[in-house]
Amino acid sequence: MRDAGETDVLVVGGGPTGLLLASELWRRSIACRLIDANPAPLTWDRATVVHPRSLEFFDSLGIVDPLLDIGAKQRKAFIHSAGMMLGTIDLSLCGSRFGFNIGVSEEVTESVLTKHLERVGGRVVRSSRLVDLVDCGDHMLATIERDGVAEQLAAKWVVGCDGLHSVVRAKGDIELTGDDIEAPWAVFDATARDWQDSYEGNFAYLDEPTVILTALPERRWRVYLHPKSPESDLVADAKETVRRYLPAIDFDDVANPMRFHCHSKIATRYRSGRILLAGDAAHVCSPAQGHGMNTGLGDAFNLGWKLAMVCKGQADAALLDTYEAERRAVAKFILKEGEDFEKALLLKDPAARRERDKSIAAAFENNPSRHHEAVAEAELDIDYRGSPIVMGDANESVGPGGRIVDSIAVSKTAVRWLHELAHRAGHTAILIGGPDSSVDSLRRLHQELAGCGSPFVEETILVMTHADPGGKIPRMTPGAAERLGVRDTTLLVIRPDLHIGLRADRDHLGALRAYHDKIVSGGN
Repeated sequence: MRDAGETDVLVVGGGPTGLLLASELWRRSIACRLIDANPAPLTWDRATVVHPRSLEFFDSLGIVDPLLDIGAKQRKAFIHSAGMMLGTIDLSLCGSRFGFNIGVSEEVTESVLTKHLERVGGRVVRSSRLVDLVDCGDHMLATIERDGVAEQLAAKWVVGCDGLHSVVRAKGDIELTGDDIEAPWAVFDATARDWQDSYEGNFAYLDEPTVILTALPERRWRVYLHPKSPESDLVADAKETVRRYLPAIDFDDVANPMRFHCHSKIATRYRSGRILLAGDAAHVCSPAQGHGMNTGLGDAFNLGWKLAMVCKGQADAALLDTYEAERRAVAKFILKEGEDFEKALLLKDPAARRERDKSIAAAFENNPSRHHEAVAEAELDIDYRGSPIVMGDANESVGPGGRIVDSIAVSKTAVRWLHELAHRAGHTAILIGGPDSSVDSLRRLHQELAGCGSPFVEETILVMTHADPGGKIPRMTPGAAERLGVRDTTLLVIRPDLHIGLRADRDHLGALRAYHDKIVSGGN
């Protein structure tokens, strides 16, 4: 047995979740070993959609441009049934600077993340299979088989990003509960001959069989469907449905046809001692709404900064329990939505299908409901307001646990968006002077906050919602005070995952100290 040394964190599984998590650890100077059982990167994988919230993550890391350059911008989703258009999800309404999904095959997303990992100092160790984990109290001893040779690695923490059949989950004695999705799915890539509609959208046909077309680069489509039988011709099945709407349509240059079974399952817990789970090791869901990979990316972005703080001794290990508190709730909601959608797709009774279609059409009847559908599709409705580590003054506009808004700009010598000010490995404090604030008191408070000594607040930034008479304090976009709900002075502390950890409209210094204690103690 060969001794492979030690590391702070062993990440098992080199898919998108594992790659992003390892990158988040490396950029915070945490020693991390990322292993994957495959000898080489995948050349094709069926996941396609990168949602706006994930694009915001990538933008904060400086790696969104390759996806924007390569991918197909899916600006709308068109939902059909029984020969009619039921509704359109318009992602320009979602409130993100990315008013679209990006359609790109998962292996491309993985390649972007792999290059990022290598830039920050990490790499994927391939042909490496985890075969055993032993809890040694202050560390885990992992046995890894690599190229036929067994080696042992001591790791303070092990994170399983190794999918549905996770070895890490099994070794941690964590159960995966839920159901197998009854109807099998199938997929293939193709071009659509005589296509007359937009190439910047997704098209769902909720007929029998169900067909969903998702846009890919170079005017290609990834075609998902419920096949008519285990032996049916997949292309013929898809044409049968789509030709009810587009009689001349045909599919050419077909590639990667395959059938697959899906599941709706979630781990009973995300942490067992020094073992943690993320991505498909923690949850698997219906592919119909495209949230599986994106939920895993959200897991990694949430866990990375917390695990780094624990490894550095800046926070108690209890902080890692807040990862489960925040992210398991998200996965449960997504699984429930996926289960409901699957059941709706598989309705056989004509009356039940008509009632379903009526309900879907009603969701697009007015502007508020259309906005709601866009926000949900973009995954921008995720917040952590019930988390044990967010705190402060509630506010309908921007409150604790919410996502930092996109639409506020700050201008001094150059325009920068509010979200750009928070692109750091640690927390960012933004002190906002509203229309009722005093410039002198604002400056004094800024100095006090900057000198309070919180080790994880990287920078404290001072801005105003109106013009500074002295011309030295950057001004925010007109209307920012109303958008942010700021009258006098407000402190926002932005977490590294771009959610608001603290909002304080009063007693700012005391609130920051209390927030510091909450993070350090893990909410205890």
